[in-house]
Amino acid sequence: MKKKIALVTGGFTGESVISLKSAAVVEKNLDHARYDIFKILVYPGNWYHETSNGDKIPVDLNDFSILLGGERIKFDGIFNILHGSPGEDGKLAGYFDMLGIPYTTCDALTSAITMNKGYTKAIVQDIPELHVAKSMQLFGKQVGQAEKILKNLKLPLFVKPNNGGSSIGMSKVKEASALQEALDKAFHEDSQVLVEEFVSGREFSIGVYKAKGSITVLPATEIISSKEFFDFEAKYVPGVTEEITPGRMSGEEVARVNRIIEKIYQKLNCKGSVRVDYFLEHGSGNFYFIEINTVPGQTETSLITQQVKATGMAIRDFYTLLIEEMLGTGK
Repeated sequence: MKKKIALVTGGFTGESVISLKSAAVVEKNLDHARYDIFKILVYPGNWYHETSNGDKIPVDLNDFSILLGGERIKFDGIFNILHGSPGEDGKLAGYFDMLGIPYTTCDALTSAITMNKGYTKAIVQDIPELHVAKSMQLFGKQVGQAEKILKNLKLPLFVKPNNGGSSIGMSKVKEASALQEALDKAFHEDSQVLVEEFVSGREFSIGVYKAKGSITVLPATEIISSKEFFDFEAKYVPGVTEEITPGRMSGEEVARVNRIIEKIYQKLNCKGSVRVDYFLEHGSGNFYFIEINTVPGQTETSLITQQVKATGMAIRDFYTLLIEEMLGTGK
Protein backbone atom coordinates (compact mmCIF):
# COMPACT_ATOMS: atom_id res chain seq x y z
CA MET A 1 0.00 0.00 0.00
CA LYS A 2 1.38 3.39 -0.99
CA LYS A 3 1.49 5.97 1.79
CA LYS A 4 -0.77 9.00 1.33
CA ILE A 5 1.21 12.23 1.75
CA ALA A 6 -0.33 15.72 1.87
CA LEU A 7 1.94 18.33 0.30
CA VAL A 8 0.94 21.48 2.19
CA THR A 9 1.55 24.86 0.52
CA GLY A 10 0.08 28.36 0.18
CA GLY A 11 0.03 30.44 3.36
CA PHE A 12 -1.19 33.64 4.95
CA THR A 13 1.72 35.94 3.97
CA GLY A 14 3.47 37.33 0.89
CA GLU A 15 5.75 34.30 1.00
CA SER A 16 2.90 32.13 -0.30
CA VAL A 17 4.12 32.82 -3.86
CA ILE A 18 7.48 31.21 -3.04
CA SER A 19 5.63 28.37 -1.27
CA LEU A 20 3.76 27.50 -4.46
CA LYS A 21 7.01 27.48 -6.46
CA SER A 22 8.65 25.23 -3.86
CA ALA A 23 5.64 22.91 -3.83
CA ALA A 24 5.72 22.53 -7.63
CA VAL A 25 9.36 21.37 -7.46
CA VAL A 26 8.73 19.04 -4.51
CA GLU A 27 5.67 17.51 -6.21
CA LYS A 28 7.66 16.87 -9.40
CA ASN A 29 10.56 15.27 -7.53
CA LEU A 30 8.73 13.11 -4.97
CA ASP A 31 8.75 9.36 -5.55
CA HIS A 32 5.25 8.82 -6.96
CA ALA A 33 5.88 5.06 -7.17
CA ARG A 34 6.21 5.04 -3.38
CA TYR A 35 3.72 7.72 -2.31
CA ASP A 36 0.31 9.05 -3.35
CA ILE A 37 0.73 12.82 -3.26
CA PHE A 38 -2.14 15.26 -2.63
CA LYS A 39 -1.32 18.96 -2.82
CA ILE A 40 -3.26 20.89 -0.16
CA LEU A 41 -3.49 24.68 -0.47
CA VAL A 42 -3.93 26.59 2.78
CA TYR A 43 -5.30 30.14 2.65
CA PRO A 44 -7.24 32.13 5.27
CA GLY A 45 -10.65 30.45 5.52
CA ASN A 46 -9.99 28.34 2.43
CA TRP A 47 -8.15 25.00 2.68
CA TYR A 48 -8.55 22.74 -0.35
CA HIS A 49 -7.12 20.08 -2.67
CA GLU A 50 -7.21 20.95 -6.35
CA THR A 51 -7.81 17.98 -8.67
CA SER A 52 -6.17 17.57 -12.09
CA ASN A 53 -9.33 18.91 -13.75
CA GLY A 54 -9.38 22.02 -11.55
CA ASP A 55 -12.04 21.01 -8.99
CA LYS A 56 -11.41 22.39 -5.49
CA ILE A 57 -12.10 19.76 -2.82
CA PRO A 58 -12.47 21.34 0.65
CA VAL A 59 -10.42 19.97 3.55
CA ASP A 60 -12.42 18.71 6.53
CA LEU A 61 -10.58 20.51 9.35
CA ASN A 62 -11.98 18.10 11.97
CA ASP A 63 -9.48 15.46 10.85
CA PHE A 64 -7.59 17.08 7.92
CA SER A 65 -9.19 14.75 5.36
CA ILE A 66 -10.73 15.17 1.92
CA LEU A 67 -13.64 13.43 0.18
CA LEU A 68 -12.50 12.41 -3.29
CA GLY A 69 -14.69 10.40 -5.65
CA GLY A 70 -16.79 9.18 -2.74
CA GLU A 71 -13.70 8.01 -0.79
CA ARG A 72 -12.64 9.66 2.48
CA ILE A 73 -8.86 10.19 2.24
CA LYS A 74 -6.83 10.54 5.41
CA PHE A 75 -3.12 11.22 5.27
CA ASP A 76 -0.22 9.18 6.65
CA GLY A 77 1.98 12.26 6.85
CA ILE A 78 2.47 15.88 5.84
CA PHE A 79 5.25 17.24 3.62
CA ASN A 80 5.19 20.85 4.84
CA ILE A 81 6.48 23.39 2.32
CA LEU A 82 4.44 26.36 3.55
CA HIS A 83 6.79 29.32 4.16
CA GLY A 84 5.80 31.95 6.73
CA SER A 85 2.53 31.65 8.67
CA PRO A 86 0.95 29.21 9.47
CA GLY A 87 3.45 26.61 8.16
CA GLU A 88 6.66 27.96 9.64
CA ASP A 89 5.55 29.60 12.90
CA GLY A 90 4.23 26.49 14.68
CA LYS A 91 0.50 26.98 14.10
CA LEU A 92 0.12 24.12 11.61
CA ALA A 93 2.49 21.93 13.62
CA GLY A 94 0.30 22.34 16.72
CA TYR A 95 -2.81 21.48 14.70
CA PHE A 96 -1.22 18.34 13.24
CA ASP A 97 0.06 17.33 16.69
CA MET A 98 -3.50 17.44 18.04
CA LEU A 99 -4.67 15.25 15.15
CA GLY A 100 -1.74 12.84 15.56
CA ILE A 101 -0.48 13.31 11.97
CA PRO A 102 3.33 13.37 11.52
CA TYR A 103 4.98 16.12 9.45
CA THR A 104 8.41 16.74 7.93
CA THR A 105 9.28 20.00 9.71
CA CYS A 106 10.11 21.17 13.25
CA ASP A 107 7.60 20.81 16.09
CA ALA A 108 5.32 23.64 17.25
CA LEU A 109 7.65 24.99 19.96
CA THR A 110 10.80 25.04 17.82
CA SER A 111 8.90 26.54 14.87
CA ALA A 112 7.44 29.33 17.03
CA ILE A 113 10.74 30.17 18.76
CA THR A 114 12.84 30.19 15.58
CA MET A 115 10.46 32.65 13.89
CA ASN A 116 11.62 35.09 16.59
CA LYS A 117 15.20 36.11 15.77
CA GLY A 118 15.93 37.55 19.23
CA TYR A 119 14.72 34.48 21.14
CA THR A 120 16.63 32.15 18.82
CA LYS A 121 19.89 34.04 19.41
CA ALA A 122 19.35 33.89 23.17
CA ILE A 123 19.12 30.08 22.99
CA VAL A 124 22.11 29.42 20.71
CA GLN A 125 24.54 32.08 21.99
CA ASP A 126 26.34 29.81 24.49
CA ILE A 127 27.20 27.15 21.89
CA PRO A 128 31.02 26.81 21.78
CA GLU A 129 32.69 28.64 18.85
CA LEU A 130 29.42 30.45 17.97
CA HIS A 131 29.22 34.25 18.17
CA VAL A 132 26.21 36.58 17.97
CA ALA A 133 26.32 40.27 17.07
CA LYS A 134 25.62 42.69 19.93
CA SER A 135 21.95 43.63 19.68
CA MET A 136 18.84 45.15 21.25
CA GLN A 137 15.33 43.72 21.02
CA LEU A 138 12.54 46.31 20.92
CA PHE A 139 9.00 45.51 22.02
CA GLY A 140 6.73 48.11 20.43
CA LYS A 141 7.42 51.63 19.19
CA GLN A 142 8.45 54.10 21.89
CA VAL A 143 9.72 57.67 22.08
CA GLY A 144 13.49 57.95 22.50
CA GLN A 145 14.33 54.48 21.14
CA ALA A 146 16.80 55.76 18.52
CA GLU A 147 18.80 57.68 21.16
CA LYS A 148 18.93 54.63 23.44
CA ILE A 149 20.13 52.40 20.59
CA LEU A 150 22.90 54.83 19.60
CA LYS A 151 24.04 54.93 23.23
CA ASN A 152 24.32 51.13 23.45
CA LEU A 153 25.29 49.99 19.96
CA LYS A 154 27.88 51.08 17.40
CA LEU A 155 27.06 52.06 13.82
CA PRO A 156 26.59 50.62 11.23
CA LEU A 157 23.48 48.72 12.37
CA PHE A 158 21.04 46.22 10.95
CA VAL A 159 17.39 46.93 11.79
CA LYS A 160 14.93 44.12 11.07
CA PRO A 161 11.49 42.83 12.04
CA ASN A 162 12.05 40.23 14.74
CA ASN A 163 9.57 37.67 13.38
CA GLY A 164 9.63 36.04 9.98
CA GLY A 165 12.36 34.92 7.63
CA SER A 166 11.76 36.79 4.39
CA SER A 167 13.96 39.87 5.15
CA ILE A 168 11.10 42.28 4.29
CA GLY A 169 11.37 45.51 6.30
CA MET A 170 15.12 45.18 6.86
CA SER A 171 17.56 48.12 6.67
CA LYS A 172 21.27 48.75 7.05
CA VAL A 173 21.85 52.02 8.92
CA LYS A 174 25.20 53.76 8.45
CA GLU A 175 24.32 57.18 9.90
CA ALA A 176 22.41 58.14 13.03
CA SER A 177 20.03 60.35 11.00
CA ALA A 178 18.71 57.29 9.12
CA LEU A 179 17.91 55.19 12.21
CA GLN A 180 14.37 56.44 12.93
CA GLU A 181 13.23 55.79 9.36
CA ALA A 182 14.65 52.25 9.54
CA LEU A 183 12.82 51.63 12.85
CA ASP A 184 9.55 52.88 11.34
CA LYS A 185 10.00 50.56 8.35
CA ALA A 186 10.66 47.51 10.58
CA PHE A 187 7.79 48.32 12.97
CA HIS A 188 5.49 48.51 9.95
CA GLU A 189 6.13 44.74 9.51
CA ASP A 190 6.22 43.63 13.15
CA SER A 191 5.55 44.79 16.72
CA GLN A 192 9.01 43.50 17.74
CA VAL A 193 12.21 44.77 16.13
CA LEU A 194 15.80 43.55 16.40
CA VAL A 195 18.65 46.05 16.08
CA GLU A 196 22.16 44.61 15.87
CA GLU A 197 25.68 45.75 15.18
CA PHE A 198 27.01 45.10 11.70
CA VAL A 199 29.49 42.23 11.38
CA SER A 200 31.88 42.55 8.44
CA GLY A 201 32.33 39.10 6.99
CA ARG A 202 31.70 36.59 4.23
CA GLU A 203 28.09 35.39 4.20
CA PHE A 204 27.08 31.74 3.95
CA SER A 205 23.93 29.65 4.15
CA ILE A 206 24.00 25.97 5.02
CA GLY A 207 21.44 23.17 5.05
CA VAL A 208 21.23 20.42 7.65
CA TYR A 209 18.81 17.54 8.06
CA LYS A 210 18.17 14.43 10.13
CA ALA A 211 17.55 11.07 8.48
CA LYS A 212 18.14 7.44 9.47
CA GLY A 213 18.73 8.68 13.01
CA SER A 214 21.73 10.88 12.22
CA ILE A 215 22.29 14.57 11.45
CA THR A 216 23.87 15.46 8.09
CA VAL A 217 25.32 18.90 7.38
CA LEU A 218 25.24 19.79 3.66
CA PRO A 219 27.95 21.80 1.83
CA ALA A 220 27.58 25.53 2.57
CA THR A 221 26.67 28.09 -0.10
CA GLU A 222 28.69 31.32 -0.15
CA ILE A 223 26.52 34.34 -0.97
CA ILE A 224 28.08 37.26 -2.79
CA SER A 225 25.45 39.95 -3.21
CA SER A 226 25.52 43.11 -5.30
CA LYS A 227 23.17 44.49 -2.61
CA GLU A 228 24.44 45.69 0.78
CA PHE A 229 22.80 42.70 2.45
CA PHE A 230 20.81 39.55 1.64
CA ASP A 231 17.30 41.05 1.60
CA PHE A 232 14.09 39.83 -0.09
CA GLU A 233 15.21 41.14 -3.51
CA ALA A 234 18.64 39.55 -3.17
CA LYS A 235 17.01 36.22 -2.30
CA TYR A 236 14.41 36.07 -5.03
CA VAL A 237 15.43 38.33 -7.96
CA PRO A 238 17.72 36.51 -10.43
CA GLY A 239 21.18 37.99 -10.95
CA VAL A 240 21.29 40.06 -7.75
CA THR A 241 23.50 37.54 -5.94
CA GLU A 242 26.21 35.11 -6.90
CA GLU A 243 25.94 31.79 -5.05
CA ILE A 244 28.93 29.45 -4.81
CA THR A 245 28.28 25.86 -3.66
CA PRO A 246 30.34 24.55 -1.94
CA GLY A 247 31.41 27.91 -0.51
CA ARG A 248 35.08 28.84 -0.30
CA MET A 249 36.20 27.74 3.17
CA SER A 250 39.37 26.14 4.47
CA GLY A 251 39.32 22.59 5.85
CA GLU A 252 39.44 24.01 9.39
CA GLU A 253 36.50 26.34 8.67
CA VAL A 254 34.39 23.53 7.19
CA ALA A 255 35.04 21.29 10.20
CA ARG A 256 34.29 24.10 12.68
CA VAL A 257 31.13 25.23 10.86
CA ASN A 258 29.85 21.64 10.70
CA ARG A 259 30.44 21.22 14.45
CA ILE A 260 28.54 24.43 15.23
CA ILE A 261 25.66 23.68 12.82
CA GLU A 262 25.08 20.23 14.28
CA LYS A 263 24.95 21.76 17.79
CA ILE A 264 22.46 24.44 16.62
CA TYR A 265 20.23 21.72 15.13
CA GLN A 266 20.34 19.73 18.39
CA LYS A 267 19.95 22.69 20.75
CA LEU A 268 16.89 24.02 18.91
CA ASN A 269 15.45 20.47 18.73
CA CYS A 270 15.05 20.69 14.95
CA LYS A 271 13.40 18.12 12.72
CA GLY A 272 13.61 17.53 8.98
CA SER A 273 15.61 19.94 6.84
CA VAL A 274 16.54 23.46 8.02
CA ARG A 275 18.89 26.16 6.76
CA VAL A 276 21.21 28.35 8.85
CA ASP A 277 22.63 31.69 7.67
CA TYR A 278 25.96 32.83 9.12
CA PHE A 279 28.98 35.12 8.63
CA LEU A 280 32.65 34.27 8.88
CA GLU A 281 34.07 37.54 10.20
CA HIS A 282 36.80 39.20 8.16
CA GLY A 283 40.14 38.94 9.95
CA SER A 284 39.18 36.68 12.85
CA GLY A 285 37.23 34.05 10.86
CA ASN A 286 34.76 33.86 13.79
CA PHE A 287 31.38 32.23 13.10
CA TYR A 288 28.52 34.70 13.61
CA PHE A 289 25.00 33.26 13.68
CA ILE A 290 22.45 35.27 11.63
CA GLU A 291 19.23 33.23 11.61
CA ILE A 292 17.63 29.86 10.98
CA ASN A 293 14.95 28.98 8.43
CA THR A 294 12.90 25.91 9.38
CA VAL A 295 10.96 25.64 6.08
CA PRO A 296 13.70 26.44 3.55
CA GLY A 297 12.76 27.07 -0.08
CA GLN A 298 12.81 24.09 -2.43
CA THR A 299 12.64 25.79 -5.83
CA GLU A 300 15.00 24.68 -8.63
CA THR A 301 17.50 27.40 -7.65
CA SER A 302 17.01 27.30 -3.85
CA LEU A 303 20.12 26.95 -1.70
CA ILE A 304 19.12 23.58 -0.20
CA THR A 305 18.52 22.18 -3.69
CA GLN A 306 21.98 23.35 -4.80
CA GLN A 307 23.57 21.85 -1.69
CA VAL A 308 21.89 18.45 -2.02
CA LYS A 309 22.99 18.27 -5.68
CA ALA A 310 26.57 19.18 -4.62
CA THR A 311 26.69 15.98 -2.52
CA GLY A 312 25.76 13.92 -5.59
CA MET A 313 22.41 12.91 -4.10
CA ALA A 314 19.26 13.05 -6.24
CA ILE A 315 16.61 15.48 -4.93
CA ARG A 316 14.06 12.63 -5.08
CA ASP A 317 16.20 10.54 -2.70
CA PHE A 318 16.59 13.52 -0.35
CA TYR A 319 12.81 13.99 -0.13
CA THR A 320 12.35 10.24 0.43
CA LEU A 321 14.80 10.40 3.35
CA LEU A 322 12.79 13.27 4.92
CA ILE A 323 9.47 11.41 4.52
CA GLU A 324 10.82 8.09 5.81
CA GLU A 325 12.32 9.88 8.85
CA MET A 326 8.92 11.50 9.50
CA LEU A 327 7.09 8.17 9.18
CA GLY A 328 9.65 6.41 11.41
CA THR A 329 10.47 3.92 8.66
CA GLY A 330 13.89 5.24 7.69
CA LYS A 331 16.01 3.58 10.36
